[in-house]
Amino acid sequence: MSETNINRKALIVWGGWDGHEPEQVAEIFDRELRAKGFEVEVATTLDALLDGEKLKQLSLIVPIFTMSQISNEQLQPVQEAVLGGVGLGGCHGGMCDAFRENTEWQFMTGGQWVAHPGNDGVEYTVRITQPDHFITLGSPAEFTVKTEQYYLHTDPSNKTLAVTRFPVADGPHVPNGPFDMPVIWTRMHGKGRVYYNALGHHADVVAQPEVLPLMVRGLLWAAHAEELA
Repeated sequence: MSETNINRKALIVWGGWDGHEPEQVAEIFDRELRAKGFEVEVATTLDALLDGEKLKQLSLIVPIFTMSQISNEQLQPVQEAVLGGVGLGGCHGGMCDAFRENTEWQFMTGGQWVAHPGNDGVEYTVRITQPDHFITLGSPAEFTVKTEQYYLHTDPSNKTLAVTRFPVADGPHVPNGPFDMPVIWTRMHGKGRVYYNALGHHADVVAQPEVLPLMVRGLLWAAHAEELA
């Protein structure tokens, strides 16, 4: 995907577990990307991923599909598009608790949810560790959220931009602390940029004033569209 391509297109695919409010989160991303000049298609079936040639013409793919299963026929076109330079960006379980049995998906996205001690409603701090990155510019150095605190298995090659300190809630992980868990990271998959943000359990968290700019700038970065910020 050429960085000079002005006609930017994004595909948002939502579905899976309803508890993460995928439709509402998709509406937010759709609105924000359109406001930045993207042509956006919103799909509610993974069959929207079957047309590999169509995917290769995109600037960005945004999965919002917690759990569920993805077939090889649906996965392979996404992999090929990202390897060729199409961006991949998403948040919370919609991207890194999607397709739990598919290690190729996890290899591409850079992580997989494994726990959220204390469940929803845990109050914790997110700390920006790379304030000079395009995605984090203008964000407060620290901010508080009250939501699930994601404990993830992460790829050591990820470029971490923000972290949260564990433990906050009690659990078997407590003797291992204190330690920092990545909240936001970037990575490359072939020529494609990959962006992930562990926040976003519900749409109101995505829309939180400290969170939404990080989401939007992350998607712009993945799409090679920094000039649209």
